[in-house]
Order: sequence, then structure tokens, then C-alpha cells
Amino acid sequence: MSSDQERPFRDHLHIFGPAILITLLGFILTYQFVDPAPPDHIRIATGSKDGAYYLFALKYREALAKEGIDLEILPTAGSLENIELLQRGQVDIAFVQGGLAGQNKDAQALASLGSFYYEPLWLFHRLEPPPARLTDLRGRRIAVGQPGSGTSALAGALLSDNRLTAETAQLLPIGGQEAIDRLIGGRLDAAFFVASPRSPVVEKLLLSDNIGLMSFQRAAAYTRRHHFLSRVTLPQGVVDLARDIPGQEVSLLATTANMVARADLHPALIDLLVYSGQQIHGGGGWFEASGRFPTPDYADFPLSQEARHFYQRGPSFLQRYLPFWAATLLDRMKVMLLPLVALMIPLTKIMPPLYRWRIRSRIYPWYRDVLAIDRRAAQHDLDLEQALQDLSVIEREVAKVSVPLSFAEELYDLRLHISLARERLEKIRKNALKQADSPAS
Repeated sequence: MSSDQERPFRDHLHIFGPAILITLLGFILTYQFVDPAPPDHIRIATGSKDGAYYLFALKYREALAKEGIDLEILPTAGSLENIELLQRGQVDIAFVQGGLAGQNKDAQALASLGSFYYEPLWLFHRLEPPPARLTDLRGRRIAVGQPGSGTSALAGALLSDNRLTAETAQLLPIGGQEAIDRLIGGRLDAAFFVASPRSPVVEKLLLSDNIGLMSFQRAAAYTRRHHFLSRVTLPQGVVDLARDIPGQEVSLLATTANMVARADLHPALIDLLVYSGQQIHGGGGWFEASGRFPTPDYADFPLSQEARHFYQRGPSFLQRYLPFWAATLLDRMKVMLLPLVALMIPLTKIMPPLYRWRIRSRIYPWYRDVLAIDRRAAQHDLDLEQALQDLSVIEREVAKVSVPLSFAEELYDLRLHISLARERLEKIRKNALKQADSPAS
């Protein structure tokens, strides 16, 4: 790179370098207030591996993996254990059955991301005649779900409403595959399950011979007594149209599956989880209309503020068009706009005049010397030979001056003025020589 090319670079560096440095210092200072990046590894508590919670967690793991987030799945006994794991900080998020927040005194320390789908209460049986009410189960062998599960909590509440206790029926604390095997094998009379219709447990029992499904004829009464419950309908033939299963419309009680998080879960992950929930659950199902879930309705725990904003406004512009990491980075860097506005705007107004002054400072000082010679010439108060030598020195020095092309006109104006001053001095010297050569009058 030639010296002529290096000089403009140095000029820019001298002028804009301090401004850039000041701005960088402002960014560094402001960066202290930027939220930390979201973690790339989180844990979710589900339920047993044969339940819908676990199956949906696999879908969430796949969705989050596309965004660079590793979701570790922790199978558990059920919702109550999930809440305990959240409170102990052993997991970051969990599926929790609706209606359980009131059973935990520390529930306010957790935040709901919304309700993601309906979870019906299924009461399968092998009784003849089929039970019409829960009171018909008096004296029967009933599986009420594993201890720590949401099934156990809900079944216990409904049985208590009907005055069915350990003294009036055989309430067995089992669930999952063990309950299925005992029911099909005739070692149980009835079994409660709270599960999605996509759960393998439900699918197997719905298609099993000699296993019936009780219709909750008094579903409206239960929903009045327990406001977290809803009445849903299983249409005739929806399970298997060819075999007409079920053979008639069945009324079921349903709670909702909530996704619950620790209060300190990163806000960007909350947005990502709710957005993923829309992709996974938004298509609807046997009981949900398309677009009905996820929803802030039925939230059993206090709804996360970030989740509330997402439901109200939808995904942000950045989330719609950028990968998660890029959208998160730009969102976190919003605070960095402060030094950009506070420093860059004033500096952009100051720097151009300062730059022009610096470049012109190479040109204008020579005008002072040229004008001094020119004025003394007009007053006939100078040594012409010395003045011409001084102009020659100025001319040689000006020839060394390098300026950007945008200032070349001003440099050539200086050279022109030096030439005019030289011409004037030459003219004065010529006239003086003529006067000296002319004979005395």
C-alpha cells in the first residue's frame, strides 16, 4: 500500500478511532445488563414410559433439538412427583395434571406455561351390568393409580365424593401396565386412568374384549364441584368404525395437561416451548378442536408472564423468521441499542465536521503564509527575491500534501493562489527592473 493510500486510512483512524472506541466501551458497559443466554440443556419430568406425557416429551425433544436445545426426559410416577422434582430444582419443566396446584403449599413458586391438551379420566371395568355411577363400585377391586400420580389424586377425590373409601371398596394403589394386566386377567374389577387417548394404555383397553368404559352420566355435577374438570364426549365409533367402538356415545370427565416450569426458567425457552406446543398440539384431537390448545385457560398454576405475552401476541417477528439462537441473541441485545442511540447519533453529527476540519487544516495554514507575502507585496514592504524563494518553499511543501479526492479542489485552489502570488511578485520585480534600467529624467 502506497503512502498516499495509507494517509486517508490514518486520517479516518485518527478521527473515527476514538469514536469507535467510546462506542465499544459503551457496549461493554451495557453488556453487563444483558440477560444471560438460555441453557442448551434442560430436563423434563413426565410420567411412566407407557403414558402420553412421555410420548409427548419425545416430540418436544425432537422439536427442541432442531433449535440446539437438548431435552433430557425423566420418567416418574406421575404429576405429584413431578411437582416435587420441580420444587427441588431437579427438573426445569414438567407435565402436570390439572387440579393439583391446591394440594401443594409451595405451588405459587412454580409457573404454568398453559394447558396443552385434554386428559380424560377413563374408568375401565369388566362388570356386568356395566356401572352407571361410581357408587356401583362399592365392594369392588379398583386400581386408583400409583402413589404420587395425578390419577391417584383425582380418583381419590371422586371416590370420596361418592363416599367410597378403603372400608367400602378395595382401593389398590397400582396403575400403568400392572393395572392393565390385572384388569384383563380378571384380578381387578375396575381401574382409573388419567391419560390422553393417544396413550398406549388407553388404546389397548379400548380395543380389548370384555373391557368396558363407564360413561359419567353425572358429569355436569362433577364439573360444578371441581372447576378444573370439563365434560368431554367420546363419539360412537371414533376408536374403530369397523367394529363400532365404542358402541355408543360416552361422557367423560377431563382435566388438562399443564406444562409447569420453575420460576427462573429462561424467558426465551418459555417462548420456544409454547411455540413448540402449538406445532405439536395445535392440530386438535378426539376432544380438542384445531387451534384450541395450547391455551392459557385452565392454567392451574400462576401463568408465566412470558407465556401470557406469547398467547396475547403470538411469536415475535424475530422468532417467525430467524433460528432460535439468532432470535434469542438479537432479543437479548435490545439493551445494546442504548449506547448505539446515546453515542452513535451524536458522534455521527460531530465526526464529519471534525473530519473536514482535520483535512482542511493541512491546506489552510499555507494560506496564512501566502497572504502575508501577498499583502507585503501590495505595500511594497518586502525583499522580492526572498519572497519568491519563500513561495518556492511553500510550493514544494504543498506538493507533498495528500488529501482525499473530495478535497482535491481545495488543494488545487491553494496551488492556484500560490501561482497568482508568484505572478504578482514577478510582475513587481519586472517593473522594478524596468524602472532601474530607465535613464534618469
